[in-house]
Amino acid sequence: MKKLSILLCLTLSTIAAFAQGQSGNGMADEFYKSGRIYVVIATISIIFVGLAIYLFSIDRRLKKIEKGN
Repeated sequence: MKKLSILLCLTLSTIAAFAQGQSGNGMADEFYKSGRIYVVIATISIIFVGLAIYLFSIDRRLKKIEKGN
C-alpha cells in the first residue's frame, strides 16, 4: 500500500511538471544569446571531472586498505 501511494504521488508530480507548458527558460536563452553557455558547460564539466577523479582515488585507497587486511 505504501509503494502504491508513493507511485501515485510521483505520477501526479510528473503530470504537474508537464502541465507547466513550453514557456522556455529566460536565463538559458540569455546564456545562449551572449555565448556564455560554453562557460557554464565548461565549469560543470570541470566539476564533474574533478568529482570523478576524487571518487576513483578514494576507490583505489579503499582497495589498498581492503587488501591489507
